[in-house]
Amino acid sequence: MLPEFQNEPLTDFTEEANKLRMQEALRKVQKETGREYPLVIGGKKIKTADKFRSINPSEKEEVVGIFQKAGTAEAEKAITTAVKAFDFWRYVPAEERAAYLFKAAELARKKKFELSAWQVLEVGKNWVEADADVAEAIDYFEFYAREMLRLSEPQPVTPLPGEINELVYIPLGPVVVIPPWNFPLAILAGMSLGALVTGNTVILKPSSDSPAVGWQFYCLMEEVGLPAGVLNFVTGPGGTVGDYLVAHPQTRMVAFTGSREVGSHIYELASKIQKGQIWLKRVIAEMGGKDAIVVDSEADIEAAAQGIVVSAFGFQGQKCSACSRAILDEKIYEKTVEQIVEKTKALSIGPAKENHFMGPVINAGAEKKILEYIEIGKKEGKLLWGGKKAPGNGFYISPTLFTDIRPQSRLAQEEIFGPVLSILKARNFQEAVEIANGTEYGLTGSFYSRNREKISEAKKRFHCGNLYINRKCTGALVGAHPFGGFNMSGTGSKAGGRDYLLHFLQGKTISEKL
Repeated sequence: MLPEFQNEPLTDFTEEANKLRMQEALRKVQKETGREYPLVIGGKKIKTADKFRSINPSEKEEVVGIFQKAGTAEAEKAITTAVKAFDFWRYVPAEERAAYLFKAAELARKKKFELSAWQVLEVGKNWVEADADVAEAIDYFEFYAREMLRLSEPQPVTPLPGEINELVYIPLGPVVVIPPWNFPLAILAGMSLGALVTGNTVILKPSSDSPAVGWQFYCLMEEVGLPAGVLNFVTGPGGTVGDYLVAHPQTRMVAFTGSREVGSHIYELASKIQKGQIWLKRVIAEMGGKDAIVVDSEADIEAAAQGIVVSAFGFQGQKCSACSRAILDEKIYEKTVEQIVEKTKALSIGPAKENHFMGPVINAGAEKKILEYIEIGKKEGKLLWGGKKAPGNGFYISPTLFTDIRPQSRLAQEEIFGPVLSILKARNFQEAVEIANGTEYGLTGSFYSRNREKISEAKKRFHCGNLYINRKCTGALVGAHPFGGFNMSGTGSKAGGRDYLLHFLQGKTISEKL
């Protein structure tokens, strides 16, 4: 009998022993940087003529790893390999498939500090953010394994005299997994494991900003004995290898997390029927947000300001769930703004390995785009704090606050994906919720109030996939907070929820006459 699922505990870095373990892990991983890594297709390691480098955004001259640029030939080989592996993997009992996940969870626990260290160096997460990402990945191992065991049990059907009726769930086929760099282990693992444990095979194309973390996941699954060809590791540019994989007639499903622009392109490309294709491809697409925290006139202002700052500037605002709009009732506007400014000024910024609250943004392109939005913000509102590059040999941007932003301005409508917070004023509760709902997105949101009637109304009217009451809008936990949004935030697939694995399965009814 399996113990009931529980979320993986987070590491307490105020304990000296944990600090020392993390520092040791960072030293160990630092010695491994600069190595070259292959593609792995059907268990065979492959190198290509073209390479690319993953760099440390905290120290932009440091190469974390050298990776292969796969082309269409390698993509074709990955698909045909996954098709062949599906012939046997689909029939492996659910108990055996789940067992690989349970073994991998144990292995990830043993390597927790090392897996965190890779994220610190490759994507600029501080220790706490990196540790939380690894814990979430472990949660996916444990939760999806249990969910597959549940779905493999006899499913309820209405009895019918003279017949034996069954409903069973069967896998789809090869799944292309295209994860983001901002949760480089958790989301990558969650989408890959959802496909694998349900009996599908996977072509994993990690983000070109975080392939080293993706490699660590591949190695975990290889170490626990996952058969060759069931999981294939393919790195390269999305515009060539990614599009080829998505469009391929033998691809059965695409699981994607990333920008609205790329997600919409994948959604459209996957919808086109290719020659020889005999199914409609399924697509899971989680595409970001323009998330709001609404602070009511009857809220705890101190708690609200703290929740806003942590949600806006944790991991440099590079979360699809990050707060980018603080919508404040005019009655408490000035006091709340004062608290937000005070708490923002106290944030430290610097190299991720030194465990500052804020590290770098992911790359030069992101830095340029964020700085361009800051210039737009100076025209659309009032710059209250930040608004510039921060010192250091990386892609550092100060936490930035704008006031006097109007609801329909670009700063209040467009996803920035960086440490930029727009503060808006609302006349009352009703207008605040209208402003919150007034974008094309609908991923996360928070509502702060002590008034139970307003809380009940916000639960009904605040339109987003994950609504939090009197707490920050980031930090969803597997099982407790099934995650996924509405509108242009994606297909609402609710990762970490009890219906998520059904996206990777199809129902088959079997009726036998007695």
